[in-house]
Amino acid sequence: MSVPATRLSLAAFLDWEATQPERHEYVRGEVFAMTGASDRHNLVAGNLYMLLRTHLRGSPCQVFISDMKVRVDAADAIFYPDLLVTCSASDRSDRLAKRDPVVIVEVLSPSTAGYDLSAKFAHYRRLASLQEYVTIDPDAPLVQVFRRSPDGWTLHAAEAGDTVGFASIDLCVPIAAVYEDVRFEPPADGGSRA
Repeated sequence: MSVPATRLSLAAFLDWEATQPERHEYVRGEVFAMTGASDRHNLVAGNLYMLLRTHLRGSPCQVFISDMKVRVDAADAIFYPDLLVTCSASDRSDRLAKRDPVVIVEVLSPSTAGYDLSAKFAHYRRLASLQEYVTIDPDAPLVQVFRRSPDGWTLHAAEAGDTVGFASIDLCVPIAAVYEDVRFEPPADGGSRA
């Protein structure tokens, strides 16, 4: 079924989306269809999920991958981040959406990178629980961790050979582990990557 042409209330969106085979995000009455992802996108998301899952085992925190909704009530929005970590007891009682993530991860794609780094990040920042917003470039070894501090948000970037840190959950991992099995190849046309 196609995306509704009319604006929906949040309750109407949740009812409608529960019947859809595809995922959709919602911002203030507007509905946006989610697109598929590349193999690199899936590899880096899966690698980081495994690293987080292993680290969080036995703790009060849980990690979720791609199909878990994040509700940003202050922005009247619903998103499906690539990964999220929540340590909230109240999040355990809602099986369909989380409201108190401490970490949100988005794997960038050419069609969404600008939005993920601007408007979507602005919506996520309205989550009082959020301590780190992470973006991963699937086409080059670059992980950006935007970390909340008393003075605002600071960027901590990690590139090839570096270690990436998640202070909110006390985890440091080699960036090579995030990109395990990802092969970076030159563009098919022999040109440079834009």
